Amino acid sequence: MPIYEYKCRKCGKVFEMFQRITDDPATSCRFCKGPVNKLMSQTTFHLKGSGWYVTDYGGKKAPKTEANETKESSSSSETTSGDSAKTESSSSDA
Repeated sequence: MPIYEYKCRKCGKVFEMFQRITDDPATSCRFCKGPVNKLMSQTTFHLKGSGWYVTDYGGKKAPKTEANETKESSSSSETTSGDSAKTESSSSDA
């Protein structure tokens, strides 16, 4: 059941109430019976980092050393194949 915070306009006290979502909001202070305002509370739920779904539901990842070696070797092979393609197109144009 959600917890809602209210602040009394008469006495200034802040209090919490357990209420269902379908319940009507409180209209009076539980201490002095004065009128109240419903407050917007900060949540304690945080999503931090690059994404919780990646760490919680993702498949197994390779250790960082293997992943870095794979990236380095694939980027160097792309550079080599890209250079040879440029050389071939340059020689056929001339």
